[in-house]
Amino acid sequence: MNYGSKKIAYAAIKMALSENRDEEVRLKQEYAQAGIKTAAVDVGGEFNTTIKKMLERALVAAKRENVIIDNHWDEGAVAGATREAITMIMPKAMGLNVGGKIGIARQKDHISVAVFLGVGLLHLDEVAIGLGHRASPITEGN
Repeated sequence: MNYGSKKIAYAAIKMALSENRDEEVRLKQEYAQAGIKTAAVDVGGEFNTTIKKMLERALVAAKRENVIIDNHWDEGAVAGATREAITMIMPKAMGLNVGGKIGIARQKDHISVAVFLGVGLLHLDEVAIGLGHRASPITEGN
């Protein structure tokens, strides 16, 4: 089945919202049957110093789970979509501690990255979600 950018964004959000590893594995299997490659990775720490780690972890997870292959088009797409998603969260999270998950989904040339974070200040917790989408050409191995 062939989905558009909206469905792929939905898959990335569901991966980011998954509550535990078992749910991640179940969702990954369901999406694989529909022809969608997915990955998820936990992130956390002080927001300002964690941005670089979030970008790196998203790239590593996408490669590890074969969502992308090792080329600059795919890497740039994931890095760009992750950065876009993080930028949406910045106003709420700047200078605070965060913890959550990054979800990544791809089908053909559509790549979406969702970042779901709990933003903490003592006991005053907030939540934030950011979403980015990129297109990357279909190459051998995608």
